[in-house]
Amino acid sequence: MAPPKKSKKKKKESRKLNKSKTMSVVPLEPKAIDSDWWDSFWVKNSSISGSSLLFSPFPSLFFLFFFIVIINRRKWLIVDFLFLCYVNFGSTVPTDEAEGFKYFFRVSKQTFEYICSLVREDLVSRPPSGLINIEGRLLSVEKQVAIALRRLASGESQVSVGAAFGVGQSTVSQVTWRFIEALEERARHHLKWPDSSRMEEIKSKLEASFGLPNCCGAIDATHIIMTLPTVQTSDDWCDPENNYSMLLQGIVDHEMRFLDIVTGWPGGMTVSRLLKCSGFFKLCDSEERLNGNVRTLSGGMKIREYIVGGLGYPLLSWLITPYENNGLSTSLSAFNAMHEAARLLAVRAFSQLKGSWRILNKVMWRPDKRKLPSIILVCCLLHNIIIDTGDKLHPDVALSGHHDSGYREQSCKQVDPMGRTARENIAKALTT
Repeated sequence: MAPPKKSKKKKKESRKLNKSKTMSVVPLEPKAIDSDWWDSFWVKNSSISGSSLLFSPFPSLFFLFFFIVIINRRKWLIVDFLFLCYVNFGSTVPTDEAEGFKYFFRVSKQTFEYICSLVREDLVSRPPSGLINIEGRLLSVEKQVAIALRRLASGESQVSVGAAFGVGQSTVSQVTWRFIEALEERARHHLKWPDSSRMEEIKSKLEASFGLPNCCGAIDATHIIMTLPTVQTSDDWCDPENNYSMLLQGIVDHEMRFLDIVTGWPGGMTVSRLLKCSGFFKLCDSEERLNGNVRTLSGGMKIREYIVGGLGYPLLSWLITPYENNGLSTSLSAFNAMHEAARLLAVRAFSQLKGSWRILNKVMWRPDKRKLPSIILVCCLLHNIIIDTGDKLHPDVALSGHHDSGYREQSCKQVDPMGRTARENIAKALTT
């Protein structure tokens, strides 16, 4: 039997009853801000040390896990934290809390607060969705900055960083990217070409240290190595050492501060080609940069402003490279020694950059090539902020070897006649 039909009268009464119902809204209690993040992080992570892991009774088990990772990349996340403890905590975490803070985040608490002040407005006004930790408390700006700095400083996976802070992988991803966007916008004043008065100071310091008159800085380049999906691989991104990489070119001053950077170009390019594709080259070529006071040397020789670079760069009127070591005279060997000492400023700057922000020194797993330049830029900004604030890096941070370990020095045979003359004049001035 079919169910009895409801009368239209009852339906109307039912609708009226539904309309007359009111919703009782219970106000949500505001979630507490996670302001004690450092205390929790310090207690949780200060006991981890490379020595305790290295001399634990399970090293063989650890390496067994590591080989499983090599065989099957899908198991990477399971053992990622153990592996990175072994690599990144090669020395014992400092017992002093202030030094421990710098050990984990590369900056002092004072510099950390300054960085927070730069990005606070952006992180508060446009927070990513779901920014709560496992205990259900909202993430403070300070904790968001700490998460991003730890991700950049350690190069650990998002899972490992999240575990250290009690947040999920997606939160680490969102927080880090929002921090990168904010700092890229708010800290650009920390990476700019010097004005004339500042440049005179740089030239004076470089001459006092290395004897090179009118020198404005040193140039070098480094590879940021990555893996790419098969569909994105190409010869352009494959560098001379058969790695997929992105190039970063930088010019530094006497304090190893970056004055100009260029990135985003594929690692398959030579450093000389990268230079010629840069805005810096175009500005110098049109005499809009390195166009300051000309220095008159003894004997009336005039030297324009210039930077120094290695044999991988062309010899130009504003870019001085060393003489090739083929039976050089004593005076030319002396010039080469001074030139090399100054050029090493750029080499050391890159070693410090990649040592401080290890995300640049690790093999990046399928990064978004459109976003990677922003990550690189922010690491350079942080490098400069540390210098500008008078902060000092933890002694274990800098890379022990070359920043481009495994890469052979490139050679460029291009010689501009004006560059040859400039180099000869500088070499003569240094020996008279």
